[in-house]
Amino acid sequence: MADFDDELDASGLNCPLPILRAKKALGGMDAGKVLHIIATDPGSVKDFEAFATQTGNELLESKEEGGKFHFLIKKS
Repeated sequence: MADFDDELDASGLNCPLPILRAKKALGGMDAGKVLHIIATDPGSVKDFEAFATQTGNELLESKEEGGKFHFLIKKS
C-alpha cells in the first residue's frame, strides 16, 4: 500500500455513504494529498471509479484484501 495522508474507514456502510464520507474528507484536504478509504460494500469498487471520473480526483489504487476494499484517491 502506497503512502497516504488521511484515512477513512467506511466499513459496514452501504452506498452511497462511503462516497459521501470520502467527498467530505477530500473537501478538507489540500490538492495532491492522498486519502485511503476502507469499505466493505462490494458496490464501492464501481462507485469509487465513477466518483474519481466525475470529480477529477485520481484513483491511485483499488484492491480487495480480506473481504475489505481499499482505495487510494489523490485530490486534484
